[in-house]
Amino acid sequence: MPKVLCIAGMVVAVLVAILFILDLALPTMMFRRASILMDVAMIACAIILGFASWMTLKEQK
Repeated sequence: MPKVLCIAGMVVAVLVAILFILDLALPTMMFRRASILMDVAMIACAIILGFASWMTLKEQK
């Protein structure tokens, strides 16, 4: 079960990163670039979540 949660965390991190990268790249889509600072912060949070999930998954092996 914990491995599934780690993989789910990585999937969520990738989806959040893609969502906010697209918001930065395509301003006419989704949130219409409401805040560049929010986009960058959410991308950083997604990277941190992905890294934490990856390290936890590696530790369980």
